Amino acid sequence: MPAGRVELTLLGQALTVRTEADPEYVRTLARYLEERVAALAKSGVKEPMAALTLAALDITDELFRAREDRERQDGDVNARLGALVQMLERFRS
Repeated sequence: MPAGRVELTLLGQALTVRTEADPEYVRTLARYLEERVAALAKSGVKEPMAALTLAALDITDELFRAREDRERQDGDVNARLGALVQMLERFRS
């Protein structure tokens, strides 16, 4: 899919994003980020760049934790599958 352009406004700044993703999906991401920044502003972070940076760090933390959880779950599934394979092999013998 060829890269398209999506026009966004983030923290009052007009941005053009070049992406292969669905434009509405990109707008949804931008809205989510704006909501996170707005929540930080309500909690007392007044400097927009500081709020944006904190929101980005928070979202990155969520991503890393989700990846760790998925890897742990993958390990659990693999261990269970290994145990099931061993049981099946015993029954076949």
